[in-house]
Amino acid sequence: MTSTSTRQDLIVLVADRAMAAAIKSILGRPTSLQIRPVALAVLIHPQRDPGVLRHAHDFLRPFVGKYEHAIAALDREGCGNEAQSREALEAEVENRLQRNGWGDRARAVVIDPELESWVWSDSPEIERVLGWAGRSPALRSWLTERGMLQEGIVKPDRPKEAVEAALRFVRRPRSSAIYQELARSVSLRRCSDPAFAKLRRTLRDWFSVETTPESEESR
Repeated sequence: MTSTSTRQDLIVLVADRAMAAAIKSILGRPTSLQIRPVALAVLIHPQRDPGVLRHAHDFLRPFVGKYEHAIAALDREGCGNEAQSREALEAEVENRLQRNGWGDRARAVVIDPELESWVWSDSPEIERVLGWAGRSPALRSWLTERGMLQEGIVKPDRPKEAVEAALRFVRRPRSSAIYQELARSVSLRRCSDPAFAKLRRTLRDWFSVETTPESEESR
């Protein structure tokens, strides 16, 4: 087995290119996360969310001695076992990872219902990245008029459908680059999604550093 002194920091298994782009951009903001810079590898499971759910332990087993930590990330919607809660699915994946060499060095992050839950916050950057800057009505008013967003609520009930509808209206194709830019520019502090909170907490547990008042999240 590779010695701990030569292991890389973190390997992340995700379900698709959009999630890979988001994870890379998020981990590219160590100051915002209040962690040190992390040596990172991101892999995409060819069977998408069901593959990560059922086979993350097999996929990641060859990397047990090469990385200090591992994260398996997937959407609850589309994983093939939506009857279970986010927490139950995470425990299922983590138990298999633990039994297959990772011990307490691996975590699962299940986004409920899907990655787009991380997109919606009160940040003005969302309108810019989705192509709505300067438009009238504003994006949130437009979504509310169409019954996709409730008054006073930050996140649509169907976050993915809301993103897709907004992009269709401005005739912008959905791409991993959009998720990369959102993850790069939207304040991480504004995201209150439980799965994101777990990711952020896990990263701080593993790679924490002392923070300063000048950190990005203080802005």
